[in-house]
Amino acid sequence: MSLVETSAALWRQRELLSMLLYKLQVESLVLASGRTRWLGTATHEVERVLARVREADVLRAVLVDTLVDELGLAPGASLAEIAEHVGEPWRDVFTEHRTALLAISAEISGAVRENRDRLTVGARAVRDALDAVGGDGSGPLYQANGSTVSAPVGARLVDEAL
Repeated sequence: MSLVETSAALWRQRELLSMLLYKLQVESLVLASGRTRWLGTATHEVERVLARVREADVLRAVLVDTLVDELGLAPGASLAEIAEHVGEPWRDVFTEHRTALLAISAEISGAVRENRDRLTVGARAVRDALDAVGGDGSGPLYQANGSTVSAPVGARLVDEAL
């Protein structure tokens, strides 16, 4: 049986997902600090780990499909179903993998949501600042070809540094 190989692949996936969570939290700290100089680097690191997660996921899927076939389960069986059909100590091992993967997935979803919210707030602040400087916000300051659009001339009161 491929219990050992499948379990090892699940461990590897858990490690990579933990690394992804770490990189997402680093990205969140960069966003929160306002030091956008490092945002590209942080995002690139997230993308690199995400590519490794995808590669590991393909291997895990192949191994799980093989194990499911060996156990005589229906294709696409879950880790919970696999755990029900294997003996000890594998039942506990696969149950632990399932529990840990669910937990880390929930944490990753929360981190992604938090980062998306921070980016949305930041984009809104930039748009508001540009609108305050460039006019009433009814149109863009640049045309599609990159040339500037004249903003209406009028008095502006700026009471903060932009």
